[in-house]
Amino acid sequence: MSMYKSGLDMLRCALRSTSLWTCDSFRRTQMSLCYKRRSFAVSSQLGRKCIQGHTLKQVRYYSESGPDALNVQIKQTAASAETSEPLDKAERTPFYSHLQNCFSPTDVLDTLKQFPASQHVLSSIFTRIWESTKKLTDEQRSCELRLMYEHPGFEEVCERAATEAWRMRSEDLAYSLLAIVNLGVSQNTRVVQTLLRVIQERLNQFDIRALSVLAGCLREMEDCRNVQALKEALRLLLKDRIPEIQSVVALQSMMRAVGKNSPIHLKKQLATKTLSLADEFSPPNTQYMFSSLASMGLNFKPLLDVCSKNIAENVHEFPFGRLLSVLKSCHELRYRNHTLFSSVSEYMANTFDMWSNKQVILILVSFEDLLFRPVVLLDVFAERIIKSPDSLTLKDLLSVLKVFSLLNHDLKEKKTEFLASVMKVLESYLPKMSSTDLLKAIHYLALLEHVPQTLLEKLLQRETLDQILQKGNQSNKVQRWLHMLALCMRLDQPQLPHSLRSIPDFHFTVPAHKVPVNQEMLSAIRSIVGNDAVQDSVLEQSIYFIDCVITLPRPKEETSDLHAEDSGSPECAQRIAVVCAPPTSFCFGTTHPRASLAIKLRHLEKLGYKPVLVPVIELNSKTEEEKIQMLQKLIFPAQESSGTQEILNNIPKAE
Repeated sequence: MSMYKSGLDMLRCALRSTSLWTCDSFRRTQMSLCYKRRSFAVSSQLGRKCIQGHTLKQVRYYSESGPDALNVQIKQTAASAETSEPLDKAERTPFYSHLQNCFSPTDVLDTLKQFPASQHVLSSIFTRIWESTKKLTDEQRSCELRLMYEHPGFEEVCERAATEAWRMRSEDLAYSLLAIVNLGVSQNTRVVQTLLRVIQERLNQFDIRALSVLAGCLREMEDCRNVQALKEALRLLLKDRIPEIQSVVALQSMMRAVGKNSPIHLKKQLATKTLSLADEFSPPNTQYMFSSLASMGLNFKPLLDVCSKNIAENVHEFPFGRLLSVLKSCHELRYRNHTLFSSVSEYMANTFDMWSNKQVILILVSFEDLLFRPVVLLDVFAERIIKSPDSLTLKDLLSVLKVFSLLNHDLKEKKTEFLASVMKVLESYLPKMSSTDLLKAIHYLALLEHVPQTLLEKLLQRETLDQILQKGNQSNKVQRWLHMLALCMRLDQPQLPHSLRSIPDFHFTVPAHKVPVNQEMLSAIRSIVGNDAVQDSVLEQSIYFIDCVITLPRPKEETSDLHAEDSGSPECAQRIAVVCAPPTSFCFGTTHPRASLAIKLRHLEKLGYKPVLVPVIELNSKTEEEKIQMLQKLIFPAQESSGTQEILNNIPKAE
């Protein structure tokens, strides 16, 4: 009893501090619920489309006599509400039999003519009305709800619910509120506000099941003072009640209700309790755990790892929509699991004929957001595009180019055929393509080292450039894309007419991404090649930051070959560009460079450097001696070892 008493005191304190009810609203004249024949939008809290119909008057008050009389009424009725006996079984059976045979809201309301509603059956009435609309189409639901609002029985049952709320059981209160909200009744109506007020007063008497239903309902409701106060009260109550919860579904409802603004210790308490029930997870429990944690904004790795393993082992049991939802939640939580991603991509590739272009593209875009490169899935999708490119819409094409370019996917011998198929369809959309989409398409193609002449001609027209600059003159992304396109045309030197080999200089200042040079790496490199051979923090083309450049004399064989090719060339040194790359520069779980890093390495080669890529995570995990060995292998790979010793002997060492 002490636990419940302390919980009740905390709840009353929280409710008093929120100042929910003003005297003015209680002094107003009490108005009965009515319906007016006017158009309105009923917003479904479950993501349904809005419907047109009639709405309840917005009434925020409950009693003519003010808050004192209301509190007296609460005290008189709350004590007897939980102990009131349900209807006799003989009386209940005919009503519930008729109720189950109702398949529309008006059927349920017509039944009330035979069986007047009491506080014991109100929740069943509202729930049955809501359930009868679930399987209807949007058009049917709109029509049925309009008829429901026009039916006089709905006004009567809502009035009865507001009047009898003080005598209803806790579970009935929760189910009634859930059904009424999901039917689209405005939160400002008397029936909804009355239910919220009674639930606040009786929250400590709710069992776990009723709390779970209430939590699911609150998550779908718009914020207002009553809803916020009830959420805060629920958080306070959960601190004491979490150990009692033995249902995974109930815990997930609580997670969704507490939200991202709840204290971190409460989030972790819920996640830890859920982890203790991991053996009881069903496939739906596993999938909804990702979205439940995302709704709290909690990346709880132990729980996510368990769920990832379950999905990976039974990936064929999950429909497409649930797999996509899991990937989106992973992105929101910034959680990555290579086993999970690999199992989903392999399943999609092995059953590829089952999936439409739209489904494959949605999965690929999600993988790209997660920095994961599903090699086999990309390859089989490229083959489908080569065979039937005309099935792709413009939006599909832009998504495909984005994924293939940003993941830097190498199609090897199929690259030319793939680009030809894509270009054929892109050119067919060119007349109706917006200037922004045109720039986007050319940017992605340039990353793939392909600058199409037809698209470029359209882009460089004065009218198109003016539209781009007018829309995106304040956009850093547009400026970066134009700057990158200029670099690609200058350094990659695509085969284009002379008039198209450069774009106008817009005098954009694109800041380079500079990071502090890893001093331990710099020290290790200097110990290998000496101080004089190393220059740190080099900036190329005003955009490419190089951690350090090593200048070495070329081996005699290379020097003689160089002079044989061009006897007038004074170039007798080789420049090695050492680039430290964070994990986000690679595709997840690999050292395969993503687009920004890949094009940087490609352009450094065009500028005469020999790029050496150093993964930061791998370097930081090693001892000083291991770092020197690792850098030696990267800078002087085994295939060049014949000339390495000669180079090192010619370098003056630091004393």
